[in-house]
Amino acid sequence: MDRLDRIVKRRRSVTQRERLFSTGAELRTLYVAREGSFKTVALSEDGQQQIIGFHLPGELMGLDALGGGRHRCDAEALEQAEVCEVPLDDLERVAAQVPGLQHQLLRVIGSSMGRDQDHLEILGRRQADERIMLFLHGLLERYRTLGHPANLLVLSMSREDIANYLGMVIETVSRSFGRLQDDGVISVQGRQIRVLDAARFAALAHETTVEGQRSQLR
Repeated sequence: MDRLDRIVKRRRSVTQRERLFSTGAELRTLYVAREGSFKTVALSEDGQQQIIGFHLPGELMGLDALGGGRHRCDAEALEQAEVCEVPLDDLERVAAQVPGLQHQLLRVIGSSMGRDQDHLEILGRRQADERIMLFLHGLLERYRTLGHPANLLVLSMSREDIANYLGMVIETVSRSFGRLQDDGVISVQGRQIRVLDAARFAALAHETTVEGQRSQLR
């Protein structure tokens, strides 16, 4: 960790909506969010924007370019943030000297791939409420590992961003939030989501996940 800290060339502030990198740019640096959150956005063949990921503090960004050497998406700050820039060449050199760091990098890459798989699973759900439950449950778990309360989410992304990420329209997202609130599972105040019934919240997310696994086996 000391060696990794020494190769971090720059820590810098990022304003809301500022881009870290753009589609087609050459991979030179990986980024770690120290504060704030980001979204990654890809362009479809017809020029439509598709949000493909949300990134929280401590998560690595820029892995999309590891295969071809150029970024396949844009990374944009959702709020005022701070990032560490890690030059790729230096990271490779230090990782070769520190086996423990190699192991950690593999875990980070594996976690990133896992989130991509979770996104595909969410998009495979037919019901809007199922998509919302899986999204909220996954996001809550990620924030919990950062030391945040287990029953509270303050969303950095807009309803429009959530709808785009989940393949829905914004009105459907709002209706799903409303139904979960009416059922006493969560309370919604602007971007603040509070889990009121933790047992039922977990059960609904678990049932959705199990049903998805059964569907894949049919």
